[in-house]
Amino acid sequence: MGLYRIMADLPQYCMYFSPLTDAALHDLLQATETRTYRKGQYLLRKNQTCNHLFFINAGLVKSFFFSGDKQFVMRFFAENVLFSVFDSYTSRAPSNCMLIALESTTVTTIDYDSMAALCQAHHCIETFFRKLLSVATTKMMKRIGEMLEGKATERYNQFAAENGAIMQRISLGDIANYLGITQQSLSRIRAAKHYLPKGK
Repeated sequence: MGLYRIMADLPQYCMYFSPLTDAALHDLLQATETRTYRKGQYLLRKNQTCNHLFFINAGLVKSFFFSGDKQFVMRFFAENVLFSVFDSYTSRAPSNCMLIALESTTVTTIDYDSMAALCQAHHCIETFFRKLLSVATTKMMKRIGEMLEGKATERYNQFAAENGAIMQRISLGDIANYLGITQQSLSRIRAAKHYLPKGK
Protein backbone atom coordinates (compact mmCIF):
# COMPACT_ATOMS: atom_id res chain seq x y z
CA MET A 1 0.00 0.00 0.00
CA GLY A 2 2.75 2.45 0.95
CA LEU A 3 4.58 1.76 -2.31
CA TYR A 4 1.59 2.72 -4.42
CA ARG A 5 0.94 5.84 -2.30
CA ILE A 6 4.53 7.09 -2.76
CA MET A 7 4.41 6.40 -6.49
CA ALA A 8 0.90 7.70 -7.08
CA ASP A 9 1.82 9.90 -10.05
CA LEU A 10 4.36 7.62 -11.75
CA PRO A 11 1.83 5.05 -13.01
CA GLN A 12 -0.39 7.88 -14.25
CA TYR A 13 2.57 9.40 -16.07
CA CYS A 14 3.42 6.07 -17.69
CA MET A 15 -0.20 5.51 -18.74
CA TYR A 16 -0.07 8.85 -20.54
CA PHE A 17 2.40 7.33 -22.99
CA SER A 18 1.12 3.78 -23.20
CA PRO A 19 -1.24 1.53 -21.20
CA LEU A 20 0.46 -0.86 -18.78
CA THR A 21 -0.89 -4.18 -17.58
CA ASP A 22 -1.33 -4.73 -13.85
CA ALA A 23 1.60 -7.16 -13.85
CA ALA A 24 3.84 -4.69 -15.69
CA LEU A 25 2.88 -1.88 -13.35
CA HIS A 26 3.61 -4.04 -10.31
CA ASP A 27 7.04 -5.04 -11.63
CA LEU A 28 7.84 -1.45 -12.58
CA LEU A 29 7.07 -0.14 -9.11
CA GLN A 30 9.04 -2.96 -7.49
CA ALA A 31 12.10 -1.90 -9.52
CA THR A 32 12.08 1.71 -8.34
CA GLU A 33 13.93 3.49 -5.55
CA THR A 34 13.22 6.85 -3.94
CA ARG A 35 16.09 9.26 -3.31
CA THR A 36 16.32 12.78 -1.92
CA TYR A 37 18.92 15.32 -3.04
CA ARG A 38 19.85 18.52 -1.24
CA LYS A 39 19.85 21.86 -3.05
CA GLY A 40 23.12 22.02 -4.98
CA GLN A 41 23.65 18.24 -4.93
CA TYR A 42 24.44 16.52 -8.22
CA LEU A 43 22.25 13.76 -9.61
CA LEU A 44 24.82 13.32 -12.40
CA ARG A 45 28.31 14.77 -12.80
CA LYS A 46 30.28 15.35 -15.99
CA ASN A 47 31.92 12.20 -17.39
CA GLN A 48 29.68 9.91 -15.38
CA THR A 49 27.49 7.50 -17.33
CA CYS A 50 23.82 8.17 -16.71
CA ASN A 51 22.42 4.96 -15.23
CA HIS A 52 18.94 6.07 -14.21
CA LEU A 53 15.60 7.39 -15.27
CA PHE A 54 14.42 10.05 -12.81
CA PHE A 55 10.84 10.91 -11.90
CA ILE A 56 10.46 14.05 -9.80
CA ASN A 57 8.06 13.68 -6.89
CA ALA A 58 8.96 17.10 -5.49
CA GLY A 59 11.65 19.60 -6.39
CA LEU A 60 13.47 21.08 -9.35
CA VAL A 61 16.49 19.93 -11.40
CA LYS A 62 18.47 21.53 -14.21
CA SER A 63 20.42 19.87 -17.01
CA PHE A 64 23.47 21.85 -18.09
CA PHE A 65 26.98 21.74 -19.52
CA PHE A 66 29.98 24.01 -19.89
CA SER A 67 31.72 25.13 -23.08
CA GLY A 68 34.92 26.73 -21.88
CA ASP A 69 33.86 28.84 -18.92
CA LYS A 70 30.35 29.48 -20.27
CA GLN A 71 27.43 27.54 -18.84
CA PHE A 72 24.57 26.39 -21.07
CA VAL A 73 21.34 25.25 -19.42
CA MET A 74 19.46 22.73 -21.55
CA ARG A 75 16.33 21.97 -19.54
CA PHE A 76 14.58 22.42 -16.21
CA PHE A 77 12.66 19.48 -14.76
CA ALA A 78 9.97 19.90 -12.10
CA GLU A 79 7.33 17.68 -10.52
CA ASN A 80 5.65 14.87 -12.42
CA VAL A 81 8.33 14.62 -15.12
CA LEU A 82 10.31 11.49 -16.07
CA PHE A 83 13.70 12.33 -17.56
CA SER A 84 17.29 11.28 -18.04
CA VAL A 85 20.38 12.30 -20.00
CA PHE A 86 19.23 10.00 -22.75
CA ASP A 87 22.28 10.11 -25.02
CA SER A 88 24.43 8.83 -22.15
CA TYR A 89 21.72 6.51 -20.82
CA THR A 90 21.13 4.73 -24.12
CA SER A 91 24.73 4.66 -25.41
CA ARG A 92 26.28 3.86 -21.99
CA ALA A 93 28.83 6.61 -22.70
CA PRO A 94 30.10 9.29 -20.27
CA SER A 95 27.87 12.33 -20.15
CA ASN A 96 28.90 15.85 -21.05
CA CYS A 97 25.74 17.13 -19.35
CA MET A 98 25.23 17.39 -15.62
CA LEU A 99 22.11 17.24 -13.48
CA ILE A 100 21.87 19.27 -10.28
CA ALA A 101 19.07 19.89 -7.77
CA LEU A 102 18.03 23.55 -7.64
CA GLU A 103 16.07 22.92 -4.46
CA SER A 104 15.52 19.99 -2.13
CA THR A 105 14.36 17.31 -4.56
CA THR A 106 12.85 13.85 -4.13
CA VAL A 107 12.98 11.54 -7.13
CA THR A 108 11.90 8.03 -7.96
CA THR A 109 14.61 6.26 -9.96
CA ILE A 110 14.78 3.22 -12.22
CA ASP A 111 18.24 1.96 -13.09
CA TYR A 112 19.32 0.98 -16.60
CA ASP A 113 19.57 -2.77 -16.01
CA SER A 114 16.16 -2.93 -14.32
CA MET A 115 14.52 -0.99 -17.14
CA ALA A 116 16.16 -3.21 -19.76
CA ALA A 117 14.85 -6.30 -17.95
CA LEU A 118 11.36 -4.78 -17.69
CA CYS A 119 11.36 -4.04 -21.42
CA GLN A 120 12.28 -7.67 -22.10
CA ALA A 121 9.62 -9.01 -19.76
CA HIS A 122 6.74 -6.71 -20.72
CA HIS A 123 6.00 -5.56 -24.24
CA CYS A 124 3.87 -2.70 -22.89
CA ILE A 125 6.84 -1.31 -20.94
CA GLU A 126 9.05 -1.60 -24.03
CA THR A 127 6.41 0.37 -25.94
CA PHE A 128 6.23 2.95 -23.17
CA PHE A 129 10.01 3.39 -23.12
CA ARG A 130 10.21 3.68 -26.91
CA LYS A 131 7.57 6.43 -26.87
CA LEU A 132 9.31 8.19 -23.98
CA LEU A 133 12.59 8.17 -25.89
CA SER A 134 10.87 9.48 -29.03
CA VAL A 135 9.30 12.39 -27.14
CA ALA A 136 12.61 13.19 -25.42
CA THR A 137 14.42 13.22 -28.78
CA THR A 138 11.81 15.53 -30.29
CA LYS A 139 12.06 17.93 -27.35
CA MET A 140 15.85 17.95 -27.54
CA MET A 141 15.77 18.80 -31.26
CA LYS A 142 13.31 21.60 -30.52
CA ARG A 143 15.58 22.88 -27.76
CA ILE A 144 18.62 22.91 -30.06
CA GLY A 145 16.59 24.82 -32.64
CA GLU A 146 15.64 27.39 -30.00
CA MET A 147 19.31 27.93 -29.13
CA LEU A 148 20.29 28.52 -32.75
CA GLU A 149 17.37 30.59 -33.97
CA GLY A 150 15.21 33.48 -32.92
CA LYS A 151 15.81 36.69 -31.03
CA ALA A 152 16.47 36.75 -27.30
CA THR A 153 13.13 38.43 -26.60
CA GLU A 154 11.31 35.73 -28.56
CA ARG A 155 13.19 33.01 -26.69
CA TYR A 156 12.28 34.64 -23.38
CA ASN A 157 8.60 34.92 -24.31
CA GLN A 158 8.51 31.27 -25.33
CA PHE A 159 10.30 30.20 -22.15
CA ALA A 160 7.85 32.20 -20.02
CA ALA A 161 4.86 30.72 -21.84
CA GLU A 162 6.11 27.15 -21.40
CA ASN A 163 7.53 27.47 -17.88
CA GLY A 164 5.33 30.04 -16.19
CA ALA A 165 4.45 27.67 -13.36
CA ILE A 166 8.08 27.31 -12.25
CA MET A 167 9.69 30.62 -13.29
CA GLN A 168 9.62 32.01 -9.76
CA ARG A 169 11.65 29.00 -8.62
CA ILE A 170 14.45 29.58 -11.14
CA SER A 171 17.22 32.15 -10.61
CA LEU A 172 17.71 34.92 -13.17
CA GLY A 173 21.22 33.62 -13.75
CA ASP A 174 19.89 30.18 -14.71
CA ILE A 175 17.22 31.69 -16.96
CA ALA A 176 19.89 33.80 -18.69
CA ASN A 177 22.07 30.72 -19.20
CA TYR A 178 19.06 28.87 -20.62
CA LEU A 179 18.42 31.68 -23.08
CA GLY A 180 22.08 32.05 -23.98
CA ILE A 181 22.29 35.71 -22.95
CA THR A 182 23.85 37.73 -20.15
CA GLN A 183 21.92 38.45 -16.98
CA GLN A 184 22.06 42.16 -17.86
CA SER A 185 20.38 41.46 -21.22
CA LEU A 186 17.72 39.41 -19.45
CA SER A 187 17.06 42.29 -17.05
CA ARG A 188 16.57 44.66 -20.00
CA ILE A 189 14.11 42.25 -21.65
CA ARG A 190 12.14 41.88 -18.42
CA ALA A 191 12.13 45.64 -17.84
CA ALA A 192 10.87 46.31 -21.37
CA LYS A 193 8.03 43.83 -20.90
CA HIS A 194 7.17 45.35 -17.51
CA TYR A 195 6.78 48.83 -18.98
CA LEU A 196 4.80 47.83 -22.06
CA PRO A 197 1.34 49.43 -22.20
CA LYS A 198 -1.44 47.10 -21.13
CA GLY A 199 -2.71 44.93 -23.93
CA LYS A 200 0.69 44.82 -25.72
